Amino acid sequence: MSNIDGRVVAITGASSGIGAATARVLVAAGARVVIGARREDRLEELADEIGAAGGLVRTRRLDVTSVEDVRAFANYAVAEFGRLDAIVNNAGVMPLSPMEALKVDEWDRMVDVNIKGVLYGIAAALPIMKAQGTGHIVNVSSIGGHSVSPTAAVYCATKFAVRAISDGLRQEEDRIRVTIISPGVTTSELADTISDDSAREAMRIWRATAISPEAVANSILYALSQPEDVDVSEIIIRPTASPH
Repeated sequence: MSNIDGRVVAITGASSGIGAATARVLVAAGARVVIGARREDRLEELADEIGAAGGLVRTRRLDVTSVEDVRAFANYAVAEFGRLDAIVNNAGVMPLSPMEALKVDEWDRMVDVNIKGVLYGIAAALPIMKAQGTGHIVNVSSIGGHSVSPTAAVYCATKFAVRAISDGLRQEEDRIRVTIISPGVTTSELADTISDDSAREAMRIWRATAISPEAVANSILYALSQPEDVDVSEIIIRPTASPH
C-alpha cells in the first residue's frame, strides 16, 4: 500500500482506541501523522512510542467541540509538514441511556462531539484540500449509523448524521475523496462514558464479541491507500460472529 507513503494525515480522538491504532498503522505504512485529543499525556505517550520506532508524528491538544481548536489543528499539520493529505474525524463519545432517563447533558455532548466535531473537521480541512486540489476526508460513523438499538437512540442519530453529512460532501466534491468508516462492536474506551446502569450492563453483554481497533485502522489504511481516482465511499467492519 505504497500510496500512503509520505502522506500527511491528521487524526482526531487519537489518545486511545481506533484513533491511536490508526496512528500506529498509518505511520507503519509510511505516513506522517498529527494526532490530537484532550488528553495530552496519552498523546505524548503514543508519540514517544511511534517516534521510538522511527515514525514521524506531531501532537496537539484538541477539543473537537471548538471550531477554532480544530482549525488550528489542521493548520498545525500544514505548518509542520507542508500539507494535509487526509483527516480522520474519529473523536466520539457514547454515553448510552434510555430516552426516559432524560440525560439531556449527555445528549448535548454527543451532538457536540459526534456531529459538530465532524463538521468542524470538515470545515478545517476542506479549504486546505481545495487549495491543494486533492485530499481525503475520513469520517468514523458506526454500525449504529445503520440501525437503532434501545438506549442508543441519540448516539445512533449522531452516527446517522455523520453518514448523511459525509455522503452529501462526497456528492458535492469531484477532487476531494470522502470515506465513511462504520465499525461494529470494537474494543475501546467508549463504554466507559456510559453513566446509566442498565445501558452499561447491556453494553457489557453486547461487547462479548468485539474486533480490535487495529482491524478498524486497517480499513482506514485501505481506503486511504487507493489511487486518487478511486473513492472508497463506505466500509462496514464488524466481528464475524456478531449478528448485529
